[in-house]
Amino acid sequence: MSRLHNEPHRLDRVGWLRAAVLGANDGIVSTASLVVGVAAAATSQETIMLTAFAGLVAGAMSMAAGEYVSVSSQADSEKAERAKEAWELENQPKAERLELISIYKNRGLTADLAEQVADQMTAHDALGTHLRDELGLTAHFSAKPLQAAAASALAFAAGAILPVILAALLSGELLIWVVSGAALLLLAVLGATGAMLGGAPVLRPVVRVTFWGAAAMAATAAIGWIFGAAVA
Repeated sequence: MSRLHNEPHRLDRVGWLRAAVLGANDGIVSTASLVVGVAAAATSQETIMLTAFAGLVAGAMSMAAGEYVSVSSQADSEKAERAKEAWELENQPKAERLELISIYKNRGLTADLAEQVADQMTAHDALGTHLRDELGLTAHFSAKPLQAAAASALAFAAGAILPVILAALLSGELLIWVVSGAALLLLAVLGATGAMLGGAPVLRPVVRVTFWGAAAMAATAAIGWIFGAAVA
């Protein structure tokens, strides 16, 4: 007796994985950069802590709102396309059939086989077939605003919490170096984890996130030092 081939894929993770990786990366980079920049300006530890915590809260809310608005716009577009396809299937079935046949012929099927496939797929699920084969809309890539918003906010807070904790425990130049090192290490781990979850090579994401994280912290440290020296 033959067994069904159950091959796991990672495409169902694309929506929340993208939002989570983006949120965690932003949480680490932005909050660590805030801490480094304010600490470089030689401000008090209380000010550094307040800045870090405010950055965590504001950043998480901003990420959630941004993801929700962005993905909601995508969901609205998908809903409009579904309604349009449903109307065309009801009012222009012959034209939609020819369109589907043309799609299958362009993919390499013979004219007779393209007609058979189009007819059978239409009989099975006309709307789903057109959404998938004509527009490329599938369940794997369907927009989920609340899921994306929650993933972004939680990931941002998770990424930002370590700089906040370090700001409460350390001060001065030690804080700058420890936060910078910890942030770069977390970014490397995040890049590797995101790549492995998505089934992609590890090296390039790690180099990418650590490079831009280091650049952001160096820039804010320079700004903090310049303005701190000017005020002093």
